[in-house]
Amino acid sequence: MSSLRESFERVSLPAITRLSELPRVIPFLVVIALVVAGVLLPPPGWLLLGVVALLLAWILALAWPRLSRVEKLMRIAVVALMVALLLTQAFPRG
Repeated sequence: MSSLRESFERVSLPAITRLSELPRVIPFLVVIALVVAGVLLPPPGWLLLGVVALLLAWILALAWPRLSRVEKLMRIAVVALMVALLLTQAFPRG
């Protein structure tokens, strides 16, 4: 019987394989483009920030067992920053 973690990794394997075949700069540029578009586009452009937050959380969950405590904290901070940016774009003041 496989664990939930093994199932998660098995389901993620095709997408991770495709990502690893790309030049390293391509996923980075896609994430940057989604963040910039999510900030600059009018509502519902913030949905793009949600895509980025989910993508980063997914990668964090896959890498979690192999990360040191400091690496975990840094990556949690990045995901939290994306969620904060998403919330400020989705629910602006005034």
